[in-house]
Amino acid sequence: MIELENVSKMFGKTPALSDVSLSMPEGSFTSLLGPSGCGKSTTLRIIAGLDQPTTGTVRINGHDVTDLTAAERNIAMVFQSYALYPHMTVRGNITLPLTMRNMSRLERLPIFDRILPSARRKMADNAEKARRIAEMLEIDTLLDRKPSELSGGQMQRVAVGRALVRDPVAFLLDEPLSNLDTKLRTQMRGEIVDLHKRTGRTFIYVTHDQAEAMSMSDRIAVFQAGRILQVATPRDLFERPATREVAAFVGDRPINLIELAVDGAGDGASLPPPFNGFAIGGKDIPARVVVGIRPEALDITPNGPLSGRVELVEYLGSEAIANIRLAGGAVLRVVLDASRTLPSVGEVVSLRVKPGAAHLFDAATDVRLDAALVCRGEALEPAYSGGRA
Repeated sequence: MIELENVSKMFGKTPALSDVSLSMPEGSFTSLLGPSGCGKSTTLRIIAGLDQPTTGTVRINGHDVTDLTAAERNIAMVFQSYALYPHMTVRGNITLPLTMRNMSRLERLPIFDRILPSARRKMADNAEKARRIAEMLEIDTLLDRKPSELSGGQMQRVAVGRALVRDPVAFLLDEPLSNLDTKLRTQMRGEIVDLHKRTGRTFIYVTHDQAEAMSMSDRIAVFQAGRILQVATPRDLFERPATREVAAFVGDRPINLIELAVDGAGDGASLPPPFNGFAIGGKDIPARVVVGIRPEALDITPNGPLSGRVELVEYLGSEAIANIRLAGGAVLRVVLDASRTLPSVGEVVSLRVKPGAAHLFDAATDVRLDAALVCRGEALEPAYSGGRA
């Protein structure tokens, strides 16, 4: 298990991390997700021992390693740039960690590495380990090539192989797929997940790409401005975001967020137009709330509780996105099934919110409310099939 306890990091007077605490169980796959500059790579470097925290503690399997060097932690790190040595072959790059760890300075010297029996034996052992790792990663035919002769995906596998050969307690991956094209990135996601399953080691993965985090991880820690906003499974993160910021960051498309005043308190608290067809079920409802509705949670349907005018329809093949302006000025983005009849710009349509799909946040604190948006007398209607509402 890897644990961070109250870790903060200052670069001069600029805070990079503020009181970060996070536990990553042994064998887990945890993604650190957030926009550029939020502190996720700094967190990874602190775990690796490449940076020291200003305050706080780092533990590996219960042992305090805060003051240990990177070499003393036996953690492997795969960088965005791959950091391969251009003058070495693939075999040389993969075996380098073993050479540095298992061979003395004398055994590594030119000529002596061929004369000394101990050096020859160790070099043979290292080469065999490199061959097995390369075979597992399907790069065994590339062992005599230089990095300049490899594709981006092949260099990625060499970097992973160099990390894997050390038999580390954990793998730290800092945006390792960002230099790859879309097709290869999707392929490498599956390979990294498969590698995690085969090794059973702890993986910590830094990314700004939520599709990577959602598809690969057991758990995701969402970072923003040097703080962790939420740690959860991908499903919980999407279905129960802890804050307005998490809801806005997670999801294929930007969530619709509308701030509204609340009339009354407790079960049945009502909302102003155009949301007056809804009530809020829950306790301790504040005077102002933020309603979050994902575009895919809205349907165009006859006699829905919301009504608005279509301002834009974007046809995307299997689906379409419509911008619908409600009375009062708020605009909702709605995902539509493009195989059905689509509304026209200027048309007035009715909308419904899929039951249980809306999120409610306190407008003052941005924290999720234990409450639900309830449609008064809701009845499920067929999807939109043309005609004006």
